[in-house]
Amino acid sequence: MVRSFDAIIIGTGQAGPSLAGRLAGAGMKVAIIERKSFGGTCVNTGCIPTKTLVASAEAAYVARRAADFGISVSGDIVVDMKKVKARKDAISGQSRTGVESWLTSMDGCTVYRGHARLESARQVRVGGELLSAERIFINTGGRALIPDLPGLAGVDYLTNSSMMDVDFLPRHLAIVGGSYVSLEFAQMYRRFGSEVTVIEKGPRLAGREDEDTSDAIKDILLAEGVNVRLGAECMSVSRDNRDIVIHVSCTDGAPEVRASHLLLAVGRRPNTDDLGLENAGVGVDDRGFIQVDEMLRTGVPGVWALGDCNGKGAFTHTSYNDFEIVASNLLDGQTRSVADRISAYAMYIDPPLGRAGLTEADVRRQGVAALVAKRPMTRVSRAVEKGRAQGFMKILVAADTRQILGASVFGIGGDEVIHGILDVMYARAPYTVLQKAMHIHPTVSELIPTMLGELAPLK
Repeated sequence: MVRSFDAIIIGTGQAGPSLAGRLAGAGMKVAIIERKSFGGTCVNTGCIPTKTLVASAEAAYVARRAADFGISVSGDIVVDMKKVKARKDAISGQSRTGVESWLTSMDGCTVYRGHARLESARQVRVGGELLSAERIFINTGGRALIPDLPGLAGVDYLTNSSMMDVDFLPRHLAIVGGSYVSLEFAQMYRRFGSEVTVIEKGPRLAGREDEDTSDAIKDILLAEGVNVRLGAECMSVSRDNRDIVIHVSCTDGAPEVRASHLLLAVGRRPNTDDLGLENAGVGVDDRGFIQVDEMLRTGVPGVWALGDCNGKGAFTHTSYNDFEIVASNLLDGQTRSVADRISAYAMYIDPPLGRAGLTEADVRRQGVAALVAKRPMTRVSRAVEKGRAQGFMKILVAADTRQILGASVFGIGGDEVIHGILDVMYARAPYTVLQKAMHIHPTVSELIPTMLGELAPLK
């Protein structure tokens, strides 16, 4: 027996549930399928739990620095990892339960629990049931990429997902990978009290960022006692009694790192391996991402792919924007596309990095005539008052149109401050609109107009 629906949604990450709500609200009969945890990566192993852990780590860091602010704290600062994990679990669990309750109580929506496989471009099998619909939306997310490291099969290792089960303090956490996930865990666990070593194959941390950003990140981590090994081009791993040994080939330092625990954070891969995409004629690229156009349509009419599985973004906000694009095009008579959005994201080390648009390296690579301004956070009173004067702000402007090309706000509040710049970029307004704005004192944002008054040609 085949159960018929107007739409089938596979996965309950950031795009799926909201799309189910819009489609069901428009009178459609919707089926949504989840094989594991409702809410996807963000709710269960990504944004919500990790930023909850970051908050606990920051509390420990501030407590240890109390004397810097004239506050006396008697006794040692003790981190109870079981309580840290319990707090994280409670907050993450509340979000997960909220998503599940919303979907199961949604009029016009039927929830299926199990692994979904496409049997054709119009049929999906989940468990022993066969479902059919004229519209199928794939929102299956991604997972940690496991690198092909010699010896890895012989040692235990952690990923961003299994780190969520850790309720103890690793003696020495070695992290392979030097980008966003790696750096957040590195600072976090150093603040909890672990010895931490970051091992990166490339010549610098956060390789997609400008070199000044990479250098500032390294300085911040080193100042907190995180060990950093760069240029580790020939890695392998082995076990020696209780230790995990990571053999590295670096320009300096010891030829190996000995640790109690190993975290792999070298990237992500899409959850598209066992969806039966071939049965529907849905194409993937050489990394497994579902191929879609700028409206998120696959090459098969009536099949869309949203979120991390389509390779168009790897963030909660890009996934949610995918939902908005598809819903607007289907239900609102609009024509929206991925091409409309401006790259924006944050890295949640402390202080955070907020990014929008092009990097300086991007501008140089594209040969755009541009103006640039930069201000260290040591010249931002708000940062100094807070005792968090690390980092800088940088903004790039097109010399001809005066429109903002990109910006980095790396410092206290950077993940929030960047949005004022991003909004002006979306308005396609000249930078002078922001420069002439009156901002509140004392804030970080108030220095952006000042910085814009110091623009000079990019050399």
